[in-house]
Amino acid sequence: MKTKPLVFTALCIAIGYIGGSLIVIPLGFVRAAPFQHFMNIIVSFLLGPWYSLAQAFGVSVLRNITGTGSLLAFPGSMIGAFLSGYLFRKGKKFYLLAVGEIIGTGLIGALASYPIARLFLSSEAALFGFVPVFFVSALIGTIGGVVLAYQMKKHSAFSKISQMRN
Repeated sequence: MKTKPLVFTALCIAIGYIGGSLIVIPLGFVRAAPFQHFMNIIVSFLLGPWYSLAQAFGVSVLRNITGTGSLLAFPGSMIGAFLSGYLFRKGKKFYLLAVGEIIGTGLIGALASYPIARLFLSSEAALFGFVPVFFVSALIGTIGGVVLAYQMKKHSAFSKISQMRN
């Protein structure tokens, strides 16, 4: 493992935790955190799918420990984080960051959250009840993340950060 990508990922976990704790949209029994999706996009763009997955996991752990998140943060953020990084790594197109995050979180993560909600949160939500909430949260954060990632690509100052993954 390289030290610089790990340190950068840890920094992004801290930023993601703070931003995810400050920017929360309560939607029924789910607390949407669009800043998490924003960070997923940035780390996916700069470092790739595995670091993005680690960042999403780290933020989810911190949010759960401090009571600002729920168990649904794990599948909701981690699947989208990995998928956005994976698709972007394969295709090198900015829209793939968005597709991965929105499909990974808004659909797959939402559906994966259903059994967790039934088992651990005693929620009576319908199977597709999480999809609209997760989708909206992912969409808001993804738009901001893709815009920033595109701007980062245009500026040479960020080229050294994206070279850390190589």
